Amino acid sequence: MDTIKQTSKRGALPPGILPAGLIILAAAAGAGVAAAARMPLPFAAAEGASLIAMAVIAITALRMRERSATPLAEVESGDGELRSLLGAIEDALIIYGTDFRITYFNHVAEKLFGITAADAMGHVLSPRDAEGEGGWKTLAQVVFPSLAPRVMPRSGEGELPQVADVSLADPELELRISTEPVSDAAGRTHAFVKIVRDRTPQIAALRAKSDFITVASHQLRGPATDINWALQALSRAQELTETEKMIAATAAAASQNLLTRIEDLLGIAKMEDGQVGYAFENTDLVQYVNGVLAGVLPAARKAGVKIYLDRPSEELPRVMIDPKQLSLALTNILENAIRYNVENGEVTVKVDRLQGKPYLVVSVRDTGIGIPQEDLKKLFTKFYRAGNAVKAQTEGSGLGLYIAKGIVAAHGGQIWAESELGRGTTISFAIPTDPALVPKHEMGMADLV
Repeated sequence: MDTIKQTSKRGALPPGILPAGLIILAAAAGAGVAAAARMPLPFAAAEGASLIAMAVIAITALRMRERSATPLAEVESGDGELRSLLGAIEDALIIYGTDFRITYFNHVAEKLFGITAADAMGHVLSPRDAEGEGGWKTLAQVVFPSLAPRVMPRSGEGELPQVADVSLADPELELRISTEPVSDAAGRTHAFVKIVRDRTPQIAALRAKSDFITVASHQLRGPATDINWALQALSRAQELTETEKMIAATAAAASQNLLTRIEDLLGIAKMEDGQVGYAFENTDLVQYVNGVLAGVLPAARKAGVKIYLDRPSEELPRVMIDPKQLSLALTNILENAIRYNVENGEVTVKVDRLQGKPYLVVSVRDTGIGIPQEDLKKLFTKFYRAGNAVKAQTEGSGLGLYIAKGIVAAHGGQIWAESELGRGTTISFAIPTDPALVPKHEMGMADLV
């Protein structure tokens, strides 16, 4: 099939998928308190759930303290359910009033900031604390994130809890901060609960791996280029027999594949460091996707796979995208859908609204070999290939979907997959229609964990 078939049939989003976020209801037994919060698209749902749960526990403990008229700091060392609730919090927990007077400072906060609870309790925080040294400066930058060198919001405006990643320079810390207001029955805010998760070791490990890949790839690219050039020249040498030329050509093709892998690794290193340099343009996503499909038609035709574009029945809002980078993400997805399809298989691409949310969803559904359920959660990790995919196609780097994930996240979106073994796979990603949801600063992969 040499042309892309376009239809106007509309369809529902894949069942069981919640791409817009995660609704979490956390209730503390006997406390009668429940909290619900929606995690924004770029935010890791598992960690988001953990932070929300910690905030719920802290608010529950605060309200239990209010009913018992016992200072929270005294209750932590006592017995009973309140102590158990507070002991479940593994992150730094700070509670302060609307006047910024600290009313609670747990033992994890003492260790993180180097400030004792005795010194912290009763202290009224102000931006002037950031002018000091040591823990008070760090604490002020946590409570007043605008004072920090780098802040990456994780929640939308008006969403609760407010979640942000904060990078500090002195000392070097990578923190994820969740802030939840505490209101009385009349809806008046009278305190704030702040959960601070120290991600410094985790981010340092990611950066170390990225640095190693960058150095190794740079060291390999030069020799690999020379080998590829020599093999290509040798395959054209008139002195060789046809058999020798064929051997040289095969070796040249293999060295070219190696160069492609090296360039992929260098590209990933830039992406992980947040140094790609995205150039966003206001774009008609349906027309854009149609153009990308045209680029993969030769490969689809060679594989005997038909490609269809399921167009929406209504005009869709335009989106802000980097055409070059998003093309790379979509092409990686499409190439997988073609490569792991069956003979005379199909690939259907659909662009539609995410109902009730300011996003458009691009979904790529194939009729291929499918992915085992146990492999789905690993699908977007670096170098990962499902076992049945390796058997079907021995060649492959396991980098395509990892790259796609990073590119989609840099657009303020999220990517997910569903599959049925032997029936096919659907890879979908959402792109915001609201420019305010596109990250103002380029994210590295450390920002996505």
